[in-house]
Amino acid sequence: MFSLENRVQEYAWGSREAIAALLGQGRSDKPQAELWMGAHPAASSCIELDGGRERLIDAIPRHADAFLGGPTRDRFGARLPFLLKVLAADQPLSLQAHPDDAQARRGFDAENAAGIPVDAPERTYRDPHHKPELLCALTPFDALCGFRPADALPEVFALLAGGPADALVPRGAAPVDAAAVARLFQGLLALDPAARRELVSSVVEACRARAQAGGWLARASGWALRLHELYPGDIGVVIALLLNDVHLEPGEALYLPPRRLHAYVHGVGIEIMASSDNVLRGGLTPKHVNADELVRVLDFSPWRVEPVAPRRAGAESFYDTPAPEFRLSRIELDAVSTWRTDDRRGPEIVLCTRGHASLTDARGLARDLRQGGSIFVPFASGGYAIEGDGQFFRATVGL
Repeated sequence: MFSLENRVQEYAWGSREAIAALLGQGRSDKPQAELWMGAHPAASSCIELDGGRERLIDAIPRHADAFLGGPTRDRFGARLPFLLKVLAADQPLSLQAHPDDAQARRGFDAENAAGIPVDAPERTYRDPHHKPELLCALTPFDALCGFRPADALPEVFALLAGGPADALVPRGAAPVDAAAVARLFQGLLALDPAARRELVSSVVEACRARAQAGGWLARASGWALRLHELYPGDIGVVIALLLNDVHLEPGEALYLPPRRLHAYVHGVGIEIMASSDNVLRGGLTPKHVNADELVRVLDFSPWRVEPVAPRRAGAESFYDTPAPEFRLSRIELDAVSTWRTDDRRGPEIVLCTRGHASLTDARGLARDLRQGGSIFVPFASGGYAIEGDGQFFRATVGL
């Protein structure tokens, strides 16, 4: 087992307090958005191996059988297929989506053929992998995700009527289906800058009235007003109204398959995903927006979001998803108690978010684990035990 040295990612939307507090540090001078745990090339964790410090991404190929196990290596190659993060959003993230497997491979190969450097700001596909993801809330957490169900969209359409987008809004008996949502979305992105500003202004004024009127649209209108303060005139303010607004309490989780437009708005959570950094943005950001590619990638089907209900087994609560790359569970230990497992599917990362414990593997090797710390457990370590008091997240493959 290996204690992990992890990198904090500093993005403008991050918190100056949440990740710093988790790590037992004072308030940060810069916004800290994400703490990455894993073997992604952009920010791999490091371990102590053979008397020296080594990036996990470099160590895994040399020890693939021991670190990953045969089934994981055979399915995903000599790489860690998941990435674990602590995400701390003080401000909304950009509207974004992630490609499915076929889209990621096509886009990655095309941009390579075009000679676009993988770290270029205008690059869209930085690797050939899809990116399903799960977020489990540590604090109350708000998100926008997926286009609203068909029965809710007409109330949103009413906010757009009469302005530059009037001709794009479905009328009368016209079906509110994926094709209708796609036409509206494409039309919004195609508006010229003056029309965008006019539309956003009129929609914001309508939202001011709706925010005081109560009902489900009042909450959505409130988020639109907040987004307008941060990104005045951005067409993403209007697009956000088309998305489900989801609130999670601590311990609740949200699964996002590829191709769903979303934006995390506020809160702290544990995020696990297929190990990819492919992001297609659609608004609420100064970064590169590839509108044409985003439209090709998105699933415009109206979607009724259902939070992932944890499946509890003793001290462990599992967040089941269809993603083969990852599985997340939460372990709660009171006083000084012991949790033990022999159910090893592949490599694991254990993160402590509260308290402290000792991890001991089948050979008797022990590692101390305290709040903010994490441990990589190779498949060859066999069954292991956690003895202590606190909250722990266990990440492994979903095979």
